[in-house]
Amino acid sequence: MNNVYTAVIQRDGDWWIGWIEEVPGVNCQEASRDELLESLKITLREALEFNRQDALAAVGGNYQEERIDV
Repeated sequence: MNNVYTAVIQRDGDWWIGWIEEVPGVNCQEASRDELLESLKITLREALEFNRQDALAAVGGNYQEERIDV
């Protein structure tokens, strides 16, 4: 599955700042644009995995997973 997300980035003085539109809380700050984009990718992956683990822990046992395309 290839998910696509939108990074909103801008230069702020000596720094590059950015966040992922679709996932609240995924934001980063780096010295270069390339470093920012890489940090956003890493942070997004970590946030999605954390959210997945959190959801599975909350449900306990006896559940089903269904793919939903939007």
